[in-house]
Amino acid sequence: MSAGADEERAARRARRRARARQQLDTSVPSPCITVCQIDPKDDTCIGCSRNIDEIRDWPILSADEKRAVLALLPERRISKI
Repeated sequence: MSAGADEERAARRARRRARARQQLDTSVPSPCITVCQIDPKDDTCIGCSRNIDEIRDWPILSADEKRAVLALLPERRISKI
């Protein structure tokens, strides 16, 4: 892994940790339907259509960030058909 990639990874980790110290927003419900399996074709969950980063970060995303993820899901579901 390159130095730039290591720095970006460290920066993402620092952002996640900083968010974790903030109050978590629970106003937007998770799209999880407890059918949790990652589809190897597109690296999204076959149940909720989120990618692994969106699933992992869901608890620490702001309400606006969660709504942005939710807006992407219908198109992902259509593309799986």
